Amino acid sequence: MKKRRHLVSSVMSLFLLATVAAGCGQDVKPQSESAPTQGSSQQAGSGTLKIGLSIDDLRLERWQHDRDIFIEKAKELGAEVDVQSANGDDATQLAHVENMLSKGVDVIVIIPHNSEAMAAAVDAASKENVPVLAYDRLITNSDVSAYVTFDNVRVGEMQAEYLTKQVPKGNYFLLGGSPTDNNAKLFRQGQMNIIKPLVDKGDIAIVGDQWAKDWQADAAMQIVENALTSTQNKIDAVVASNDSTAGGAIQALAAQGLAGKVAVSGQDADLAAVQRIVEGKQSMTVYKPIKAIATKAAEMAVQLAKGEKLEATTKMNNGKVDVPTVLLDPIQVDKDNIMDTIIKDSFHKYEDVYKNVPEDQRPKRQ
Repeated sequence: MKKRRHLVSSVMSLFLLATVAAGCGQDVKPQSESAPTQGSSQQAGSGTLKIGLSIDDLRLERWQHDRDIFIEKAKELGAEVDVQSANGDDATQLAHVENMLSKGVDVIVIIPHNSEAMAAAVDAASKENVPVLAYDRLITNSDVSAYVTFDNVRVGEMQAEYLTKQVPKGNYFLLGGSPTDNNAKLFRQGQMNIIKPLVDKGDIAIVGDQWAKDWQADAAMQIVENALTSTQNKIDAVVASNDSTAGGAIQALAAQGLAGKVAVSGQDADLAAVQRIVEGKQSMTVYKPIKAIATKAAEMAVQLAKGEKLEATTKMNNGKVDVPTVLLDPIQVDKDNIMDTIIKDSFHKYEDVYKNVPEDQRPKRQ
C-alpha cells in the first residue's frame, strides 16, 4: 500500500480554509457528485482502476457534458470515477485533490480553476507517485504528466477571423475570460494574431479590453454596460472569449437596443448561445466537440494509471517542463452550419436549438 504523505504547509492551509468555508452554508450545488461508476475502495474490485476527476465548476453547462462522457468512457475501460466540483474555489479544489489521494486513486484528472494554484496539487500527487492529467486547461509551473486540450490559440483566431469578416472596420471591444485561466490568455493571443494587423492598418480601433472574473456572465454584462456608456454606444464588435461572457455582453447590448446589431463571438456551443445564434443575437461560437476530448481524456487517464506510454501530438511548455500534449481541432459555427455540426453530433437537440424560431423559418431536419 502506498505511503500517504501530507501536503506542504501552504496546501494544508488552503485545505483548512476550504473546511471553514464549507461550514458557512453557501448556497451552491454539492461539491462532490456521486458518479454512476463511483464506489469506495472496499466496494471496488481489486483490479478496478480508480480515477479522480477534479472539475473547476459543474455549475457551468460545459463541464456537465464533459463529466458525463468521461464517466461513460472510463466505465467502458474498466475504471471507476470519483467526481468533485470545486465551484470555482482554489482552496476547495486543492482539498479535493488531497482527499482523492487519501482514497488511493491511481490517476487524477484536473480541470483547474486557477492554472497556477493547482501546481501545488500536482506537487502533492507527485509525492505519492500519482500521475496528473491536465484537462482542457494547462496547469502551469508543475510536473504535470500530460495535457489534453483543443488548439486554444486557434480558437481565438477563429473568433477574430469571423468577426473581422463581418466587421472589417470599426470599434472593437475585447472581452476576455478569467484572468486566472491560462486558456483565456491563449484565446487572446489568437485573437490578436488576426486583429493587431488591422489595428496597425487603422481599420480597427480597440476601444476597451477587460477580463471577466471566473467567466461570469454578470461580470461581462457590467463590463460591457460601462463600455457602452464610455463610448456612447459606439461599439461595432465584441470579441467575447466564450458563450457565458457573450451572453452577458448581449444582455448589456439588448438594454441599449443593440442586440443583433453588434457582432459578438463566443465559444463552447452552450445551448443558450446556439439559440441566440439562430435568433440573430450572437454571431458565432467555437464548437469544441466534447465527446472527442472527454473520450480521449478517459483513454489517457487509464494509460497513465497503467504506466503505459502516451502518444502525444506535441509538447507544450508550462513554465517548468515540456508537457506531452494531445491537441484536438475546434470548429467555427454560425447559423449556417449548426445543422451539420452541433445537431448532427447530437450535442444539442433540433427542438431545443430552434424552440424560439417560428417553424416556417427553421431549416429542414436532416
